[in-house]
Amino acid sequence: MSRIRIEGLLAAFPKLVGSGKQHTYVETENVRYVYQPIEALYLLIITNKQSNILEDLDTLRLLSKLVPEYAPSLDEEGVCKAAFELLFAFIEAISLGNKENVTVAQVREYCEMSSHEERLHKLVMQSKINETKDVMRRKVTEIEKSKTDRGKPDKGGFGPLRTPNSFNDMNIRGGGPGGDAIFGDMDSFMHKAKGRPSPAPTSASTKVSGGMKLSKAQKTNQFLESLKAEGEVILEDTQPSAVQSRLSSIPPSDPVTVTIEEKLNVTVKRDGGISNFDIQGTLALQVLNDTNGFIQLQIENQDLHGLSFKTHPNISKELFNTQQIVGAKDPNRPFPSGQNETPLVKWRIQELNESYLPLAVNCWPSVSGNETYVNIEYEASKIFDLHNVVISIPLPALREAPGVRQIDGEWKYDSRNSVLDWSIILIDQSNRSGSLEFTVPAADPSMFFPISVGFSASNTFSDLKVTAIRPLREGSPPKFSQRNLLVTVNYQVV
Repeated sequence: MSRIRIEGLLAAFPKLVGSGKQHTYVETENVRYVYQPIEALYLLIITNKQSNILEDLDTLRLLSKLVPEYAPSLDEEGVCKAAFELLFAFIEAISLGNKENVTVAQVREYCEMSSHEERLHKLVMQSKINETKDVMRRKVTEIEKSKTDRGKPDKGGFGPLRTPNSFNDMNIRGGGPGGDAIFGDMDSFMHKAKGRPSPAPTSASTKVSGGMKLSKAQKTNQFLESLKAEGEVILEDTQPSAVQSRLSSIPPSDPVTVTIEEKLNVTVKRDGGISNFDIQGTLALQVLNDTNGFIQLQIENQDLHGLSFKTHPNISKELFNTQQIVGAKDPNRPFPSGQNETPLVKWRIQELNESYLPLAVNCWPSVSGNETYVNIEYEASKIFDLHNVVISIPLPALREAPGVRQIDGEWKYDSRNSVLDWSIILIDQSNRSGSLEFTVPAADPSMFFPISVGFSASNTFSDLKVTAIRPLREGSPPKFSQRNLLVTVNYQVV
């Protein structure tokens, strides 16, 4: 299609819409206009008449969700500011004239080129840069200190080094005989040693390279000090290194700390059933010093169907499989010590059914007149007490926040992402079930999916725990603490 053809089709659209029709599409002899009002603007798709109108409407709905995602305001100025971002998003949604099977979240991720490996690489590089800066600062301090130590002797120390040059300088300048020229040049040298300029430039000024180097070292140190004042040290001190663990911000008070963490990856169907239920767990050990590293961990866990373990290559598989002991193959080799956690055992749980879900969420949207009534309810398992629960419901593009009629907990509307966040701080035996009811303008029920759920718990599915620590050398076992954590990585209702 030529540019003139496209401009002609767009110029004809306002005349066709102004005819008073209430449909969401207009047909001419050759093309079909599928459109949707967005405040004072129209979102428009131009297709041929052989195109599937249902697929076109589905494409239009996806594009209508992308517009408020990138435009700061739903007017001409806001759309023009985000023209390129919208263009890139539309390209991800439509390929060769056909709609791609993508969601708004996937389009946003593709446009941002979000990469976990990239973020990890940047963290590692930042850690190396910070470490290099620290080494450079120490080296500069050492050089400055050595220069200062060499500069401590007074006139007696500098005299023997300077006297021969004084004679040379006297001959070059053609000074008179006797001690006047020598003492005069010595006086010039002492002026330089104290940091004051000499009365006249001489060739001897090029000989005293040590003083100039000391000055450069001082300037380098001043430059580093200015970097500190501008926040370089603050950045280094406040950002954790890439190799530090997630819990390193809490300094361990015990010589040995065990962290047991399970991550949930769940996809639940809106009409019932599970398409994915995967749990991955890790047992990590942190030992503060080498003397406490000669130990073995006695563990126990719940006998759960679909539970399989995998140990670190340096862990004795025989001890683990026969006695449930986590210990090194070489008893003379201690566990690594320091501020970093060392993963020792990993496990995976699969083949669980819907009854094991920590939190079940049901969504019931229904259209009545010009409004859509949405009822959402949750039901929590009695096994877990859930903390910081957030249920995120996607909404169609709205001019104002949805009308919340009833809620157990708190809610927040994210207008930029068009998402309603339902928050419950704690779900325990007092509130195992709850509901939310709100209304929005009439919309397709599929727009309220997928629903994303996030939470954490202090117990795990495997119920794995360390019951005792066995020392491999004489003495009492070191004191230890353990942390159990269940977190969601991807928990959705689709």
